[in-house]
Amino acid sequence: MTRMPYDGVVLTAPFTVPYQRYSNDAAHFWAAKGLRGTLDAAGLRPDQIDGFSVASFSLFPDTAVGLTQHLGLGPRWLDHIPMGGASGVVALRRAARAVQAGDADIVACVAADTNQIDSFRKLLTAFSRFAMDASYPYGSGGPNANFALITDYYMSEYGATREDFGHLAVAQRANALRNPNALMKTPLTMQQYLAARPIADPVALFDCVMPCAGAEAFLIMREDEARQRNLPFARIGATIERHNAFAEDPVQLRGGWAVDVDELWQMAGCGPADMDLVQTYDDYPVISVMQFEDLGFCEKGEGPAFLRERDLTVTGDLPHNTSGGQLSAGQAGAAGGFIGLVEAIRQVTGTAGPTQVADAGRALVSGFGMINYDRGVCSAAAVLSGESA
Repeated sequence: MTRMPYDGVVLTAPFTVPYQRYSNDAAHFWAAKGLRGTLDAAGLRPDQIDGFSVASFSLFPDTAVGLTQHLGLGPRWLDHIPMGGASGVVALRRAARAVQAGDADIVACVAADTNQIDSFRKLLTAFSRFAMDASYPYGSGGPNANFALITDYYMSEYGATREDFGHLAVAQRANALRNPNALMKTPLTMQQYLAARPIADPVALFDCVMPCAGAEAFLIMREDEARQRNLPFARIGATIERHNAFAEDPVQLRGGWAVDVDELWQMAGCGPADMDLVQTYDDYPVISVMQFEDLGFCEKGEGPAFLRERDLTVTGDLPHNTSGGQLSAGQAGAAGGFIGLVEAIRQVTGTAGPTQVADAGRALVSGFGMINYDRGVCSAAAVLSGESA
């Protein structure tokens, strides 16, 4: 089936609330700052948006509807997306269709989380019914153990080495040093990566993201609206979304991207070689490798060799996670599902500042989320382009 294009709908006003390692403020505070930032970037008042999309892990007991009361909003279109690292692309897909259909004119998409001293433990204890019943009570709760299982299985199956994963982590740290909002401020060498203290074999310190507080946001509107407001914008070439793909696999070695990859590139009218930069969801390096494979850059199992021969820094031949990604900028909860998308909007609109890739016209953004023991359930991807691409 041929999918309907996203003609006439654009993304604009990307905004990042600088991350903090810990915060005593609620997620509502961070969401409010994210919303205010994207509205100010577009010169809009809160009453000028009629759509609102929210992603957050720590907003409980509220959802998006409760947040409208906190923020004094009255939208006619509302969405709450509990999909973690896939939330950015999923928010984009749904909000863009709402604007295209006329159900909303301007949608603010916001992802925000706090990180109080006990936030992460509380999240892990109630992350999902699966985690509550079958994982956390037995000492296996949390992403480190889950991704250690996936990483070990991938290494055993395809012969990947820790140096292969270090190649991504070291390059992302170099990118983060250009990003004034990144939490990681010191260079990282391969030697330091390999010598890092073990966390859950074979995962070590620099394979793990740092939880923090922060927010990411952007707006979706019609192209003519963005032009009238003189706003730089990104067009949507294609998107895909898939949940619980390959449930029969004993341990995850592929994600939902592999189901719909041909449709993604057919709809976009281009291919992996046409991308000027790539933003993968990077809570652990193995997942980034998996996305490169499943999204058609190379065959399954060839990701380490493919990436080993490429420069993944801002000035390299395959710029990847140009803000530093979650591994070096920080993981602000559900905002981790937005960080790559917000950066991609900046890149293709030429507004990324110190992380700007030269002549960036097209970007691939990929999301992944909701890990349950041996797999992540949600996956999504989008191809964005600048106005002149």
